[in-house]
Amino acid sequence: MQLIEVTTQQDKLDFIKLAIKIYKNHPNWIRPLDKDIEAFFDKKLNKTFRNGECTRWIIKNDKGEALGRIAAFVNKKTAKKNKQPTGGLGMFECIDDQKVAFELFDQAKVWLQERGMEAMDGPINFGDRDKWWGLLIEGYDKEPNYNCNYNPPYYKDLFEAYGFQVYFNQLTYARKMRDPFDPKIMAKAEKVKEDPDYHFEHLKKNNIAKYTEDFRNIYNEAWARHAGVAKMTSLQAKAAMKKMKPIMDEKIIWYGYYKNEPVAFYIMLPEVNQIFKYVNGKLDWIGKLKFVYHKWRKSCNKALGLVFGVVPKHQGKGVEGALIMAAAQMVQVDYARYDNLEMNWIGDFNPKMIRVVEQVGGYVGKKHATYRKLFDENQPFERAPMQ
Repeated sequence: MQLIEVTTQQDKLDFIKLAIKIYKNHPNWIRPLDKDIEAFFDKKLNKTFRNGECTRWIIKNDKGEALGRIAAFVNKKTAKKNKQPTGGLGMFECIDDQKVAFELFDQAKVWLQERGMEAMDGPINFGDRDKWWGLLIEGYDKEPNYNCNYNPPYYKDLFEAYGFQVYFNQLTYARKMRDPFDPKIMAKAEKVKEDPDYHFEHLKKNNIAKYTEDFRNIYNEAWARHAGVAKMTSLQAKAAMKKMKPIMDEKIIWYGYYKNEPVAFYIMLPEVNQIFKYVNGKLDWIGKLKFVYHKWRKSCNKALGLVFGVVPKHQGKGVEGALIMAAAQMVQVDYARYDNLEMNWIGDFNPKMIRVVEQVGGYVGKKHATYRKLFDENQPFERAPMQ
């Protein structure tokens, strides 16, 4: 076997094509867009390179056939927020062979140790948690959402045999869009609706600048206080909205206001992997035509609950339920466009949000795990702190 750093165009092509070999007998796998894989490693597109570095490798047999791949990276902004300076690994794919997997893990470990790291998390993203985060450990019978990891069941055995332990579990909740809600959340929502200081509305594209800034303000109050989540700048918020705009459905993006001040949001998007599965990883001109065609055909009948947030001052007052019920009136009655809903993953360190999702009838449809490997095995392992 030969382990080589990916540097040439052929190496990059082999890196991408390996997944096709791994998943040829996995009907629920959806091939990621080639451009999204390459964006992970592009210093012009991945802003995390401003505060870190990343390298990738591929391992081949004597015939030159790819057997496995891996990337290792250090994000200087987050590495030292742990008890042990912690790097990451991702983009892992491997045949069912422990020897091959361990050689890849060893390479990532050595590379990270050379940069002062004492632990590594994986498989994770070299960037934000909204992409490529966690190993799938339950839900192999379901298609992956866009930019979410899907992997064979044996990956779990490979990670755990090497000494990785679960740092936290990631729960992807699902529900039928038109299923009824828990009476308790409906009762709480009614109390909030009786307060004239609250009102709820969906985004209007003709005033997107306002909703962009409202999104940023709510996000920074509701989410940026969590470990590993940085505050969002105005430029970042504008970039996020710009990226969502081509697939945005304004009727499934909802905001809550108190005395006209933004206090809550519920961002849903059409789950575009239901369209991208028809382009086979290629968003060239043929792929774009296929995308437009399937968008016109309304091939996507699933919405993705991307992010939900309520500012701390208004949590526990029923605002969560009122926002959800306002959106429900739209998606269940006035605009019954989508049949299914999946919510972006929630860490098991966030029991408050788990309770909210369970109250609205969500059930765990998929489960991923963020693993951590301590290089000094004599050090005590601690799971992610509860929030």
